[in-house]
Amino acid sequence: MSDSKVISDSKLKRTLTGTVVSDKMDKTVTVLVERKVKHPLLGKIVRVSKKYHAHDEANEFHTGDAVMIEECRPLAKTKSWRVAKLLVRAAAN
Repeated sequence: MSDSKVISDSKLKRTLTGTVVSDKMDKTVTVLVERKVKHPLLGKIVRVSKKYHAHDEANEFHTGDAVMIEECRPLAKTKSWRVAKLLVRAAAN
């Protein structure tokens, strides 16, 4: 076999954009990702949401922040995503 068809890992990482809904855990945030899909029978556009646990090494992201997360190796039982970058900082109360 030839190694010329090997693709680098950086091209295979999936990225999602969402909002931080919980930062109560140490080095972990919960990110809510919403997407719009067409209902198969009714044809109406509906919002589908899913929560992901993402790794936040420095505890720098807080509730309300818009972030981009990228797929990584499993870091815990439910944590296979890492916060890649901050998109919009939440307004301070």
